Amino acid sequence: MAPTTKEAQRAELHKTIWRIANDLRGSVDGWDFKSYVLGMLFYRFISENLTAYLNKNEHDAGEVSFDYRLAADSDAEFARDEVVAEKGFYILPSDLFANVRDRAAGDENLNETLERVFKNIEASALGTDSEDDIKGLFDDLDVNSNKLGSTVAKRNQKLVKLLDAIGDLPL
Repeated sequence: MAPTTKEAQRAELHKTIWRIANDLRGSVDGWDFKSYVLGMLFYRFISENLTAYLNKNEHDAGEVSFDYRLAADSDAEFARDEVVAEKGFYILPSDLFANVRDRAAGDENLNETLERVFKNIEASALGTDSEDDIKGLFDDLDVNSNKLGSTVAKRNQKLVKLLDAIGDLPL
């Protein structure tokens, strides 16, 4: 059950961030740590925000069982231009935080997956009014950094822990 008071929510957030810090300790310094946590928090937020927006629109249109998270990427393309005009960016269902997190532990190329997702989010705004706002948004979140681990497997282990910790936060 999620904490109900602001103080309890803040304490839960601090506890989770401390757990993430312990998981990344020794490999990521304080500034980089902030970049990873804030970058992943933002990625989760925009994924959930976009999903809620699209689900509400479809539910209001009578498609009450629609869930953007479960849609096929090819079926989701119908809304790209409208969503970018409204939200300033676009994320395919397979690239949503929750879906990437669900596959993370079994993704041997998680670092490459995340890098591709971040580039796709930024590329979705190219040539639009929001391009300057979205461009470089994830530049500080280097998923291929040796600071996360000396091998791809070690980096991916840290990234899985980071995704899980951010995903477990009661936002």
